[in-house]
Amino acid sequence: MLFFYKSYFLAQNYPNPFNPRTTIQYELSVAGEVHLSIYNLRGQKVMTLLSEKQRAGIHQVEWDASGFASGIYYYRIETADFVEAKKMIFVR
Repeated sequence: MLFFYKSYFLAQNYPNPFNPRTTIQYELSVAGEVHLSIYNLRGQKVMTLLSEKQRAGIHQVEWDASGFASGIYYYRIETADFVEAKKMIFVR
């Protein structure tokens, strides 16, 4: 069976707020290099969750923020054709 994905999509993390783990799901319309990173409120990258080539389809990654301070963070996905960021809240 063949699937043809026609869009990119970055879902809201769940749960949100979270403590200490959260899941980030995204969809890729074509295979390619994917970068998924976490940023603090100052816009500083605090972690790279993913930097690799992936196939088209639905994917998910988990972030364990145990070593981080409570607060608001942003996660950002980048591909050759798509860039998007969303806000998440880590509560201890």
